[in-house]
Amino acid sequence: MKNKPNILLLMCDQFRGDCLSFAGHPDVKTPYLDSLAADGICFTNAYSATPSCIPARAALLTGRSQKGHGRVGYEDNVAWEYDHYMAEEFSNADYQTQCIGKMHVHPPRLSCGFQGLKLHDGYLGCYRNNHIPHWMHQEVSDDYLYDLQNIYGRSADFNASGAECNSWVTHPWIYEERLHPTNWVADQSIRYLQTRDHTKPFFLMSSFVRPHQPLDPPQSYFDMYKDKDLRKPAHGDWDDIEKTNAFGYICDSIYGCNDEESRKNAMAGYYGSISHVDHQIGRIITALHEEGVYDDTIIVFVSDHGEMLFDHSLWRKVFPYEGSTHIPFLMHIGKNIAPIIPHKVEGIAELRDIMPTLLELCDIDVPDSVDGISLVKNVLSDTQEIREYLHGEHSFHSAFSNHYIVTPQDKFIWYSETGQEQYFDLINDPRESHDAIHDETYQKRIDELRNILIQELKDREEGYSDGTKLIKGKKAVNMIPHHK
Repeated sequence: MKNKPNILLLMCDQFRGDCLSFAGHPDVKTPYLDSLAADGICFTNAYSATPSCIPARAALLTGRSQKGHGRVGYEDNVAWEYDHYMAEEFSNADYQTQCIGKMHVHPPRLSCGFQGLKLHDGYLGCYRNNHIPHWMHQEVSDDYLYDLQNIYGRSADFNASGAECNSWVTHPWIYEERLHPTNWVADQSIRYLQTRDHTKPFFLMSSFVRPHQPLDPPQSYFDMYKDKDLRKPAHGDWDDIEKTNAFGYICDSIYGCNDEESRKNAMAGYYGSISHVDHQIGRIITALHEEGVYDDTIIVFVSDHGEMLFDHSLWRKVFPYEGSTHIPFLMHIGKNIAPIIPHKVEGIAELRDIMPTLLELCDIDVPDSVDGISLVKNVLSDTQEIREYLHGEHSFHSAFSNHYIVTPQDKFIWYSETGQEQYFDLINDPRESHDAIHDETYQKRIDELRNILIQELKDREEGYSDGTKLIKGKKAVNMIPHHK
């Protein structure tokens, strides 16, 4: 077992796929992640099929599609009951497994196969009220909050800067920079690397809450962007700016913010949070070098979903657009594991693919329950093919429950309760500025993608498709009924 590769899974929450310097972003600076990308494999078309925290993490930790894990929307307090978890398979293969940071499972502190857990889930309202069992409350279950209060007293809290957990409200971190949750994940990860069982390979998941709100980077990171002329959010011929005008004073509105200065501060806070995470990831990578295991370690960097960041007058996630669904996905293979020529992969990858890929790279059997595709051939060579398309979806209020079919070239969107359709040519229009659903040039292609979605949904219990057409107006649910 000593010759088995180590695994470092670096995960962020709500990190957009375009927010890497390596990906050509004009403003964001991410030197350590850029280094991983430049010396490894960058999956340029990686997506989250169900772009919110809970269902996306179900895909990552079980290797299943949304049909397999059953979570097609966001719903708290639904127990996780799956037969196989990624960490469990590594634990069974004599790896020492540890998660540090965000899990966002139920009940809190469910191990999902990890042998050790240092938990910080960020602000979760469902675990802050007085109607839940005491042991579930964040004041009990959250390790980071426990540590913070040991330093500053019982009144200390990780939302004390006043920036709410889904809001565009922005305010720099009010405590010492070294005590920020982002630093805490890096500190705990480095300590784990130093004190682990050195006779076994490790599987370490370092899971950062940021750049998910609250937008509270340390002052120095906010200052990196607050006075810059930042790229404007994406706009299109289909945007509904009237909704922003009507609801843009609500601090966590999905329609964004109608105050220009607040929008710019939010973007600066978001980008500052990304650079802060990047620098702390750099510390963890340095620790791998100091431990002498960098060349024996597979490093994966990924996010659960993106952030609209005012693109198309929208905020937060769950939408089928690139800001919400497109995620970063990088892999670095230590030179003692396999000879790799750095390259980009343009095929469509998804979170469910990480589990079978890592298991195969470590010569561990992949459970039959896994729906994801092993990307080993794409990692070890410049093979581009993965899947022809990806079906993604998310239930959300009445008008926004959506499904999408995305390929490396284009995207078809269907809003299930209203029947609205959209089509984007991602090659010529990567920021989705023109809805081409009625353009004659694309009608044959739109029919092809619509028929793919009809077939994907034909057996779904919600009644979205009869196998010949899409059926609008069916009630969307957060859990596919037979999974409940």
